[in-house]
Amino acid sequence: MCDLPTKQEARIILQSLEQAMDVAGIASAKTDARCLLGLALGRDVPVLPHEVLPSLDTICQKQLSAMLERRLAGEPISRIRGWREFWSLRFAISQSTLDPRPDSETIIEAAVTWVILNSARTAPLRCLDLGTGSGCLLLALLSELPHATGIGIDLSLDAIGVATANANSLGFGGRAHFHQHSFCDDLSNFGSFDIVLSNPPYIPTVDIAGLSVDVRDFDPPLALDGGIDGMACWKGLLPRLSESLSDKGAAFVEIGMGQEAAIVQLACNANLQFVNGYRDLSDVIRCLQFGIKM
Repeated sequence: MCDLPTKQEARIILQSLEQAMDVAGIASAKTDARCLLGLALGRDVPVLPHEVLPSLDTICQKQLSAMLERRLAGEPISRIRGWREFWSLRFAISQSTLDPRPDSETIIEAAVTWVILNSARTAPLRCLDLGTGSGCLLLALLSELPHATGIGIDLSLDAIGVATANANSLGFGGRAHFHQHSFCDDLSNFGSFDIVLSNPPYIPTVDIAGLSVDVRDFDPPLALDGGIDGMACWKGLLPRLSESLSDKGAAFVEIGMGQEAAIVQLACNANLQFVNGYRDLSDVIRCLQFGIKM
């Protein structure tokens, strides 16, 4: 934390940071500059231009310079500070977890709507998150369902640690538990679930090189790469999803653009019935809802 008696106007530092990021083509240069300066000062909140600040000592200057270099290299602010807001909750992230993004909130909106329509908001529902990462999907859902409990599974032991820490920090440690496990392996030991969530890797391998640098270079490849056609994970996931879902339950999965027809067909072959599709903030079908085929 900087604490020197001399003062300076925040706008002068912010202008310098913003200019450097503008030159690098960073569209969010203004807001990013405020966030970086706040982080260098040991603050969670961005610095505003009208503020008068303590002069940055050598340590703070070095920290600010290092963070600016990371941002200029394409690293998103969320990874520099180590957390991302999702569903108005704060989630720690690591190199082993996806950086949660607003489009994934479509899954939570769909699941909560289903619960409300089924008058089950106060029911002791069991929820499962396949490929949990930071735990953001499961924990966001539990924040809306006070009597529900949940299990999250992930291949990465580091991700399991991050998700467990997030559950504890958000006050859901008693209702959410996480296990290192593949969603393509037998899930019968976990029992059946009323709600199943998943945001699996669905990006075709050939498309990964064309992703924005903040995704391509900083999200874990294991959470992105869906194989040659983006369908590899679905062939393993959907049968297990079917086996885990209760007869009257609902599954909500995130998909890539234009994948709905292929995934619905694979789901049909796995004894799942397509129920509905939900559009994200860009009006793209991002979430599919399934139930057990009756």
